[in-house]
Amino acid sequence: MSVNLDNKLNKLLQDIPKGTVILSSWLLSQGYSHSLQHRYLKSHWLETIGSGAFKRKNDELAVFGALYALQQQKGKNIHIGGKSALSLLGFAHNIEMNDTSLSFFAHPGYKFPKWFKNNRDWKAHRLFCSSFLPAQLGIMEYDLGNFQIKISTPARAILECLEIAPKKFDLAEVYLIMEGLTSLKPSEVQKLLEACTSIKVKRLFLYFAEVSNHTWFNYLDVDKINLGSGKRSIVKDGSYNEKYKITVPQRIN
Repeated sequence: MSVNLDNKLNKLLQDIPKGTVILSSWLLSQGYSHSLQHRYLKSHWLETIGSGAFKRKNDELAVFGALYALQQQKGKNIHIGGKSALSLLGFAHNIEMNDTSLSFFAHPGYKFPKWFKNNRDWKAHRLFCSSFLPAQLGIMEYDLGNFQIKISTPARAILECLEIAPKKFDLAEVYLIMEGLTSLKPSEVQKLLEACTSIKVKRLFLYFAEVSNHTWFNYLDVDKINLGSGKRSIVKDGSYNEKYKITVPQRIN
C-alpha cells in the first residue's frame, strides 16, 4: 500500500512543473483523494497556499505559476494580455514600465479565486473582463522554461490596449507601441478585426496602423471589417479624422 502511495506521489511530482500552483479540484480529478492530499500535506510534500490550492514543498511561486493552474487545471479562458503581453514579447520597450502589475483578460463575470486574491504578491494585478474578441483567437503559448502559459499575440494585445483606452490606458502610449509593430501578420490582423465587436477598437486600430505607415496595413481588406456608422468621440477636445470618423488626441493626429 505504501509503495503504491509513493508511486502516486512520484507521478504527481513528475507531472506538475516546478513553480506552479496545484489545485485540490484537479488532484481529485486525477485520483488523489482528499485523504491522500491531507497525507501529503501532513508529510510536508505539499504546502497549502489557500483554500483548495497547494504548492510543492519549498517551491517558489510567481503569478505565472498561478495562471498556469487556472489555465491548465481549471481550463479557464484567462490570459495575460494588453501592455503586459506586449512587454513580455519585447514590444513595449519604448514605454515606461514603472507599473509592474500584470493585466489579465477574461470573459465577462470572471473573478479570481480566493487563494489568488488573498495572496499579497498577486493583489496588484488587474483583471479586465470583456467579450469584444473570441476567447481563443489571437492566443499564443509563452515559454517560461518549466512550463508554458497562454498570452495574447502582439496583434490581439494591441487591440486589448485600445479596448481599455482612453480611460485605463493612454492612447499616446498605444500609438507609440503601434509604431513598433512592423511585423504583424495581415492574415491574423484581418481575422481579429473581422471578429472584433468593438467599433471604437477597430477604427482606432486602423487609424493608428495607417498613420504608422506599416506595410502590412496595405494587405488588409477593410471592406470586410464592420466599422459601423456615425461619429465616435474618443477624447474631448481632440482632432477629428474624417476617414474613420473618430476624434483622437491632437498630438497623435
